[in-house]
Order: sequence, then structure tokens, then C-alpha cells
Amino acid sequence: MDEITAYYARHSEEGRLESGCGALEFARTQELVLRYLPPPPATVVDIGGGTGAYSRWLAGLGHRVHLLDLAEPQVREARRRGGLRSSIVGDARALPYGEIQADAALLLGPLYHLTARGARMRALAEARRILRPGGLLFAAAISRYASLLDALAAGWIDEPGSLAMVERDLRDGQHRNEGGHPQGFTTAYFHRAGELAAEVREAGFHLIAVSAVEGPGWVARQLDLRCRDERLKHQLLGLLRRVEEAPELIGMSLHYLATARA
Repeated sequence: MDEITAYYARHSEEGRLESGCGALEFARTQELVLRYLPPPPATVVDIGGGTGAYSRWLAGLGHRVHLLDLAEPQVREARRRGGLRSSIVGDARALPYGEIQADAALLLGPLYHLTARGARMRALAEARRILRPGGLLFAAAISRYASLLDALAAGWIDEPGSLAMVERDLRDGQHRNEGGHPQGFTTAYFHRAGELAAEVREAGFHLIAVSAVEGPGWVARQLDLRCRDERLKHQLLGLLRRVEEAPELIGMSLHYLATARA
């Protein structure tokens, strides 16, 4: 966990969500969340919320948002920016909340970094514990094929250590950037879409959907322009919406989002 928190201290997650693939990920996640989230004011817990990119967006819509993150500097920054009901340090596997009967829980990061299945199941069980009956879970996962796709598209597959890292990702989903490759992310677990669905169901949720977040949209040329221009963005999001659950294409997405009810 020290390695993971150090990674996020060096790399701005909010900055990543402002351009390119990150901006597309942000827009699509917002769209998928709003499709099911009840009208404000709903009580939302953002588990692993970092400095609060999604929390502040939801609070700005009128929701009552509580943020939790493992990294104290991230929580401190979320508090500094304000607008949330609470911002606290905590572990997704043992939430420091009583039965708060939340309307929705966001897990938009913890499942990336809980590399043991038992740890992921504990995080999902904790999210279920704090939800009211019928409350919504939004749980994100990185695709098993994310590093392969990125390495091929960005051209770093032939750099030293890259091939072995990608081959391990494909073999068992256990991502390790032991060589410190600048494009190689940090310690993580990469899911298959069906595996994410099975974990959510096993945790006692009624699964609504596992959706491709970026789908094939991240390969679009001039992606920054498409995410900034409202007409082009609307066009791209509409196309991705049509194929978000297509089994032939879901593996092309860099991220998946599971939506479920407690």
C-alpha cells in the first residue's frame, strides 16, 4: 500500500481525468452513474475517492457526499477544497461508518489495488453493509487487457521489461511494475468483465450491468478535441452507449463499471 499511495502522490488523478483517455473515462463514468442514481439529495459514499473529483461533482448536483481514502494527503486536499459532508482517512476493507444507510456507494479505485480476491470481497461486503436495501453500487475495475492495448497503441511494448509485464497481466491479472516503467502504473489487479460480475454477485448484490467505460472510444483520433467540443463529445458518447455491453467489444475498454443494487 505504501507503493500505491506514493504513486498517487506523484501522479495527479484529477489531472489525468482532465484530458485524453482520462477525460473520456470521467465523462462516461458520470453518464453511467447518473443513469441510476436517484435525484438529489441522495447520500453517497465515495470509497477511495482521492482528492474528490467525483465527490465534488456529485455534491455540486446537490447530493450529500462522504469521501474516504487510504492516503492522508489526498483526504487533506479534499477537505481543503470543501463542499463534502465528510472527508476521512480509511480502508475500503473496514469502513469506519456505522449503518448509515447510504443511497449509493462508489468504488472507483479500490478494486484496482486489492490484488487478493478475498480483499476485494471484503471491500464489496463493506460497501453492501453501508447501503440501504436497494441502494446502488458503482464499482470500477481495470480491464485484463488494458496494458496490452495501451502498450501496442502507445508503442512501448518493445521497451525493456514491458513484454514480461504485459504477459503476466494477461496470464493472471496481477500487474507489477517491478522495473518502474513510466507507463506501467503501480501494483494492481486487472479484471475480466465476467470476473467482476461474479465478484459483485457473490458479495450479495443484484447485478444490473457491467459496462465498458471507454469502450473502443479511447482509440479515436483527436480525443482531446472530441472531449472538449460538446457536439463531438455528444456524438462519441452516443456511439459508446450503443456498444457498452456488446460482448464482442467490451474487452477493448480500459475500464469496466459494475452497477448493482444491495
